[in-house]
Amino acid sequence: MGKAGLAGVDWLAVSDRGLTHLDPLGRARMVDVTPKEPTHRRAMARCRVYMAPETTSKVAANAITKGDVLAVSRVAGIQAAKQAAHLIPLCHPLLVGAVTINFTIGDDYIEVETQVETVDRTGVEMEALTACAVAALTVYDMCKSFDRSMVIGELALWEKTGGRSGHWRREGATVVNTTAEANRARPTEAATDGLIGSTDAGLPG
Repeated sequence: MGKAGLAGVDWLAVSDRGLTHLDPLGRARMVDVTPKEPTHRRAMARCRVYMAPETTSKVAANAITKGDVLAVSRVAGIQAAKQAAHLIPLCHPLLVGAVTINFTIGDDYIEVETQVETVDRTGVEMEALTACAVAALTVYDMCKSFDRSMVIGELALWEKTGGRSGHWRREGATVVNTTAEANRARPTEAATDGLIGSTDAGLPG
């Protein structure tokens, strides 16, 4: 019989049921991914920052006094994708190969879409979600002096590919990242070198 743990939970039984982040004694652990072969993996996440229509208009016109809201938020999201393992205790550090962050401005919201790719032993779902959340928080920070009523919501994984579980897409999600779209959304390093320093490139330097 397993020894009962906190609140009378039999942690041995819990671990035996396949909760991979618990060891046989019910303690949190990082899953061992070293036996796996590195494969190409991709994840896409979305969320929305709801705000007053006047705020979206100011963002679209680049009239927020703190500066270029979307440019700063894009850089913040890229940085966040690379820091996910430092923020989430059981998230594996991995080599982030590419991060793409796009924004859609609606009448009363800004939608954030992030896509992260790697060739590694585990997926990048947490990296995509972390990038999305931090980009949205940065939108809030950039605009809060003008609109403190903003609400961040609907953070969700929309699609992932690669790994043993294969391809998953949220029901109702549009198909993304065809070869043409991937090449458009993820410029090569050589292509971006010529854009660095351009005021209208829309890419972080």
